[in-house]
Amino acid sequence: MAKVMIVYASMTGNTEEIADILGEELEKYDIEVDIEECISVEPEKLLEYDGALIGGYTYDDGELPDEFVDFYEDMSDVDFSGKVCASFGSGDTFYDEFCLTVDLVEKRLKEQGATVPVEGLKVDLDPDEDDVVRAEAYAKTFADALLENLN
Repeated sequence: MAKVMIVYASMTGNTEEIADILGEELEKYDIEVDIEECISVEPEKLLEYDGALIGGYTYDDGELPDEFVDFYEDMSDVDFSGKVCASFGSGDTFYDEFCLTVDLVEKRLKEQGATVPVEGLKVDLDPDEDDVVRAEAYAKTFADALLENLN
């Protein structure tokens, strides 16, 4: 059985809600899922999994969340080659740098050798019904790539 770690940072609960939606959807494809807040796990832990989804909210006008900075910086010490990974998060379209954290994480994953099969999932504030549908499709694309990578 494939194993995926979902790591997230969430202040308002929006990104945590997205993480839960993604986790539930991945489990439908017989993928074992562990979900952890970024402050309770080191990036090296992700190497114990077949894949990872990393999520964070974008604070203010394009800033990484304070509690996410160490995790993000420590990602540059990890070789994610052979791992299927992707990013997700929430933000506010009021700001010019909407969901910049998602883009930064995706870029870092690629720099560190991860296979990133799906563009980062960006949600404006809290997920509505359309966002849930998009998250489910995102999870399916991720699951398909993960399972193909294992075969």
